[in-house]
Amino acid sequence: MSPMTLPRLPLTVGFDLDMTLIDSRPGIKATYEAFAAQVGVWIDADLAVSRLGPPLEHELAHWFPEAEIAERVAQYRALYPTYAIEPSLAMAGARDAIQAVREAGGRTIVVTAKNEPHAKLHLTHLGIDPDAVIGGLWAEDKARALREHSASVYVGDHTGDVRGAATAGALSVAVATGPCDEAELRDAGADVVLADLTEFRAWWEAYRG
Repeated sequence: MSPMTLPRLPLTVGFDLDMTLIDSRPGIKATYEAFAAQVGVWIDADLAVSRLGPPLEHELAHWFPEAEIAERVAQYRALYPTYAIEPSLAMAGARDAIQAVREAGGRTIVVTAKNEPHAKLHLTHLGIDPDAVIGGLWAEDKARALREHSASVYVGDHTGDVRGAATAGALSVAVATGPCDEAELRDAGADVVLADLTEFRAWWEAYRG
């Protein structure tokens, strides 16, 4: 088959999860509160949920010595399905953003620092159905999944997401719905900054021409 007759792969758009597709703050706050009560260590849950994005290990390092982190991660994750899934909500425009890509014949993937089983629980509970979910990747490491799935656009709310997109050679579309404001996202190199995903469809249709 000559290069001219090779089938075109569908356009793939990647999305971050926390504070991009879902508002997991209520559920994560409840989990931190239950976790703190279980282990007998005070954790400022409001502060913790104000800086979502990096892996769980990064946050727990603020509250526990390094030697305890692996054990504490396991304890927190054991509580997560009970406390975090039900209270968490879809972000405004999240389902429509996935649908907009699908209507154009594209694929959607979720690439998140959250562990994959919990990411899938959230998406299933909220009826958000991407073509693939890849967990456990943060910042530049997200580029591995973006490249593997040939994603040409990555949508996220954190400067780490901007770096991941850049490392993968993907267009960085940032939404100012997480801990990083519009100025931070632009300074980090985001190609496009939207207020939230309710603006995604209009941008997407203009981008697709």
